[in-house]
Amino acid sequence: MAAKPPQDTSGLGYSYVTPGGMFLRLRNSLSQFSDLFSEFNKYIAPAYHHDRCERSVHMRLYSMNKREFVVVFLAFFACFGLGIFIGLAGPPITVTTMVTGTSLMPNSSGSGGTNPDYLANGPFVMRTPLMTTYSQQLWLIARIDTDNTDDEIFDKSFHVSVGIDGLTTEHKPVTVLSADHASSKNRTRHLSCVSNSCEEFIVLHLGFLDYAHYIITVRFYGLEGFHHRYTINSVQFYFKTYNPAFTQIEIWFRFIFLLFTFIVTCWFAHTLRKYPIYDWSIEQKWLSVLLPLLLLYNNPAFPLIFLINSWIPGMLDAILQASFLCALLLFWLCIYHGLRQNERKLLTFYVPKLIVIMPIWLCAVVLATWEKCNEMKDPTYSHFVDTGNYNGFKLFFYISGAMYLLYLLLLILRAYSELRSMPYFDMRLKFLTLLMLFVLAISLTVTMCRFGFGILEDNFVARLNTTYKSSAQFMCFYGLLNFYLYTMAYVYSPNGRPLHEATITKDNPAFSMINDSDEEVVYGSDEESRRPLNSSCGKGNDYDSD
Repeated sequence: MAAKPPQDTSGLGYSYVTPGGMFLRLRNSLSQFSDLFSEFNKYIAPAYHHDRCERSVHMRLYSMNKREFVVVFLAFFACFGLGIFIGLAGPPITVTTMVTGTSLMPNSSGSGGTNPDYLANGPFVMRTPLMTTYSQQLWLIARIDTDNTDDEIFDKSFHVSVGIDGLTTEHKPVTVLSADHASSKNRTRHLSCVSNSCEEFIVLHLGFLDYAHYIITVRFYGLEGFHHRYTINSVQFYFKTYNPAFTQIEIWFRFIFLLFTFIVTCWFAHTLRKYPIYDWSIEQKWLSVLLPLLLLYNNPAFPLIFLINSWIPGMLDAILQASFLCALLLFWLCIYHGLRQNERKLLTFYVPKLIVIMPIWLCAVVLATWEKCNEMKDPTYSHFVDTGNYNGFKLFFYISGAMYLLYLLLLILRAYSELRSMPYFDMRLKFLTLLMLFVLAISLTVTMCRFGFGILEDNFVARLNTTYKSSAQFMCFYGLLNFYLYTMAYVYSPNGRPLHEATITKDNPAFSMINDSDEEVVYGSDEESRRPLNSSCGKGNDYDSD
């Protein structure tokens, strides 16, 4: 017998059939699972505290495909490599002139002349080679060799006394540091020897040059017993200055980088001029600060170092470089943290990062000013005369650097754990991290090649390591930072896409879908905290700016 058709009991002309029990239970189970996933999804999807990409000006990064990414990185590496090749073809950074101690003996016909302890005491009276304004600075470095044939390692403390006289254009001596004054402020040096070879030690350092020639008188105290036991075979003195040819290259390339930075800064500001500041992304806001600081890093006043016989231009250049580098370190902290939240208040967001960065900045400024100020009073100044404060300062620097690295690592891990699966955020993180790792790796390599692993060694600022042979490392470091910011300025610049809503409708949910395309409506959502991870950044109802 056939089943009866459903009856129309409502009188409306249609009827309904209640579905079977199995389908009803399956549908209810799926609905409950969907609700449960939605509750969990609001914790992993872009929520109100995340820097949602549709809340800010769309960067060129959002519209770049893999081919464009490859082209950008190739252009960056090509410019960086070109700078290195130019540096490799350039002149050496320093010029060295050697003077042997035996040639300075009053009577060089006999071994030791009339004084058998001459090589252990002196005095060694030397005249420096001709120096120009482009020579910048002067180092006097000494090296002692002995007749010791044993594989013995020993360290000997002794004192150095220095007198300096400058020669005017009329060849008249002018006292820069009197011998009497120097003898009252003898400086301690350490003679570290392995077998018959001893390490070099810096006798003096002049931060700027007032005269074309100097007459320098050097005396050693406390090496007589050492000489009687190991027999000092020879003493060599090295006058080391900057190469004038390198100085000209440095001036020209600093000017070129300054010009390009000015052009990029103006272009970047021009591309953002039609967007209100509160719509800029955090990367765009930071680049608007870093690019002017890069102008100061390239130092428009750098030629004053050669025009004014003063320590002020050189110290100003060191402070500007330290300020830019610390601003770059602060930029990395703020980016990795700022991508995860929009509320960036001064006390809760910026102050903790400034507390981490300020000790590093202070260390850099102290290294640039403390040494120079003391060398103004005494060119033979060394950190060994202030061992207690120096060791405390060195420990403070290590602790500050370790705190920064741990904080940065923590922010990177949290950013990747929260944002790596979100659209556009993974692109921002990968691009930022790849360039940052490359910059850090090259910077550390250049620093280690220039100063060795003992960065805070004695006389750090005055020390010019002989491993710094060519202009390649200068071009590498300056070119790296300039090209790094140029690349970020291009990638983070607006892609020309206008903002999709007017300011008046930005906070009004009633107008959230005005002028939206069908695709944007499909991917959009009325609830910001429940947006799925695999959706594109649409034009939803933005209620907060970056």
